[in-house]
This record gives sequence, C-alpha cells and structure tokens, in this order.
Amino acid sequence: MPKAQTVRPLAIPAVSTRLLLTAAGVVILLLALAYLVAFDQGALSRSGMYMHELMHDGRHLLGVPCH
Repeated sequence: MPKAQTVRPLAIPAVSTRLLLTAAGVVILLLALAYLVAFDQGALSRSGMYMHELMHDGRHLLGVPCH
C-alpha cells in the first residue's frame, strides 16, 4: 500500500514593518493626490489660480466631471 502523504500548510512570507509602513504611506499620499485633483475644487489648494487651473486640467485628463 502506498504511504499517505501529509499536507503541509503554506508558508506565509514575512513582511517587514518598514515595508508595510512605506506602502501605507504611499497609498495615503496617492489618495490625497486623487482627492486634490478630483474633488478639491479649490477648498484646500488655496495657492492662487495656477494651482486651481492645474487641478482643473487634471480633472479633464482623468475624465472627472467638473462643470
């Protein structure tokens, strides 16, 4: 009779805390940038008309309805 094979659990790779914090920071920065471009409408980016127009053009490029 053949020997019964034992099923071993899959090894979970270790991920460093630094890598997790870096990934979380990048995600937060990207979400903040997406908010500024898509939904801000000048409420937070009070740096004059240059920033407003830059964000407005970004909304057009991304296809977000803005007017």
